[in-house]
Amino acid sequence: MYQRFNAHSGTPISLIVIGICVAVFVLQNMGNPNLLSPLALWSVQTGFFYPWQLITYGFLHGSLTHLFFNMLAVYMFGLPLEMGWGKQRFALYFITCLVGAGITQLVVGLGDPVGGVTIGASGAVFGLLLAYGLRYPNNTIMLLIPPVPIKAKYFVWIFGLLELYLGISGQVPGIAHFAHLGGLLFGFILLWQWGWRPRR
Repeated sequence: MYQRFNAHSGTPISLIVIGICVAVFVLQNMGNPNLLSPLALWSVQTGFFYPWQLITYGFLHGSLTHLFFNMLAVYMFGLPLEMGWGKQRFALYFITCLVGAGITQLVVGLGDPVGGVTIGASGAVFGLLLAYGLRYPNNTIMLLIPPVPIKAKYFVWIFGLLELYLGISGQVPGIAHFAHLGGLLFGFILLWQWGWRPRR
């Protein structure tokens, strides 16, 4: 089912994603901050939405902390998945989760008469987290805050339910919680399409 990773096939896609995000973040902070605004994901009602934004928004980040945690997750979860899947399958999965998260955010945002803008790879990261938890359920992940170990399968459930609660309650505004859930959902659909089924 999975293509074996070829160590001699060039730079892993996951590391390329990290490199692009870091480079774009440097550009965001060196020049005119509005220069890259057409690459962010704008709500449909703003009149600034373009289809390419469903991909490009994932390479923009709002702060160094935002960038750091997303790229740490791409390295921790994305690289092992790519080593098991191969480049093509990993790239397809990452883009599917990223676009799915963007679509979910657009749909949820239709209820906002003003609209807004979304940036960051978090939706795709949540998709990677899901795949990692399903593929390596008993691997231990060391949390940063608090610094405690937890199995990957529990990590997925905790973060998924937390995002659902925060999205519905609205207690932490300014974060695209439903985009994160969209990344989980589209990732799950693709994994199911590839043949994944839950084990007893």
